[in-house]
Amino acid sequence: MYQKFRDVDILDKKKTVTALKPGEDRAMLLGLGMIISSVMMYFVLGVTVLRSYADSVWTEEGVCVVLNSTVAADVNCSYNCGPDCWRASRYPCLQIYVSVNNTGRVSRLSHNEETQDASSECFFVPKCRKETAVMQAMVANISERLKANQQIPCYYDPGERQRDTVLLTRLYDSAAVFHSLFWPSCMLTGGALIIVMVRLTQYLSILCEELGKIRK
Repeated sequence: MYQKFRDVDILDKKKTVTALKPGEDRAMLLGLGMIISSVMMYFVLGVTVLRSYADSVWTEEGVCVVLNSTVAADVNCSYNCGPDCWRASRYPCLQIYVSVNNTGRVSRLSHNEETQDASSECFFVPKCRKETAVMQAMVANISERLKANQQIPCYYDPGERQRDTVLLTRLYDSAAVFHSLFWPSCMLTGGALIIVMVRLTQYLSILCEELGKIRK
């Protein structure tokens, strides 16, 4: 009778070990997959978000007073009308001049870093459309809102390398950088914890097996 119960116990242990082995392999693969994915996310976000944040010189936040908002001229642009088809259109170039922190320094206001790179004169570069009236209405609406607010938050270069230009918004601020690093870090930590827990489970299993042999 004792031998029968012992054989049943050994068989149950073998079944448990056989069942745990594929589960441990899947857990290890999941952990490694999470670590690899987090590293890839670090690389992609480092090239986009972190690089743009680090290269931007407009790091200091201040208050800008709108002094003048006018449409200087129309700018030529082209829009896609089909496969290998491009047609010309025009959009109004809105120029806005502000005083930074009431210092008397007059600078040109730009929407963000992309706008500054695309056009060194216009505040906003709308998506080129066939209907020029739509773009004119969009620019006029922006102009009226800025005139109504008068004082607006803005970003300027404390080193004065870009003394003549300030930004209304930044593409990536400190909050965006935090979130871009937080979630990959969580995935990396989770993957590492899964691998550690699997290895710990394997170690404890081997330790229990050795203790069982010693008792016998």
